[in-house]
Amino acid sequence: MSITVSARDGRTAAARDVNMLLALDIGNTAITIGVFDGEKIRARWSIATDVENLVDEYAILLLSLLQTEDLRAADIDEAVLGSVVPSLTPVFQDVCRRYFKVVPLVVDPGVRTGIRILYDSPRDVGADRVIDAVAAIKLYGPPLIIVDFGTATVFDAISREGDYVGGAIAPGIGISLEALFERTAKLPRIELERPKHAIGKTTVNAMQSGVIFGYVGLIEGIIARMKKELDGDAKVIATGGYAPLIARETSVIQEVNVDLTLVGLRLIQEANRGQAMPTGRQGR
Repeated sequence: MSITVSARDGRTAAARDVNMLLALDIGNTAITIGVFDGEKIRARWSIATDVENLVDEYAILLLSLLQTEDLRAADIDEAVLGSVVPSLTPVFQDVCRRYFKVVPLVVDPGVRTGIRILYDSPRDVGADRVIDAVAAIKLYGPPLIIVDFGTATVFDAISREGDYVGGAIAPGIGISLEALFERTAKLPRIELERPKHAIGKTTVNAMQSGVIFGYVGLIEGIIARMKKELDGDAKVIATGGYAPLIARETSVIQEVNVDLTLVGLRLIQEANRGQAMPTGRQGR
């Protein structure tokens, strides 16, 4: 039986038996985990990235999280992962094989994405950037500028033809805050909250103003330059943990989608279905 799903909100128009997909976005700071029931995200979690964790430790974490949503390892039919931490890629491949009995699709340069990458060296483009581009093109249509507020603040430009044409990379908000704390003798570690005024009356407020409003200026400046180079009014999509905070302070960001990478992983899995096969489930 077929199913119709709204790309924006995942609402189901007709019921059917669907595959459960485990999607893993392995970043430098956090690992985002999603479970899809067909095209709908059933559950979503984030855990800290730790390159010292072993296969069994990550497996225990994943299995415990699944239990909070009344899910079991046996419910997972497929898995897909994108990673910018090379040492953790084989760790999560082993987790999927040993505990979920599936061989995950790893998004790498050999995987079908449907996007032409016009970088001087296409293999240099991080998997997360390509994954975000796949989702944004599907959901919003080109031309696009994607801003990912992760460990780094990454800008990706998609042409009117749907080609990935390049981007920009700046230090992430979290990195900037840590640098202020670690490299100065008197500046404290702070919580990142919007200050009431740009002119801070305390050290904490001054730091919050500098980081939040400073990044707003960074975002607006780079987006303005990219729009000129794209020769069109590209739509701006933001994702990543700090996206909602920054988007509230500027009108240049038109959509915030914190699940963009998970959706991209699902779309790539669908486009490559058959390349990552189950390891032999029986009796299901």
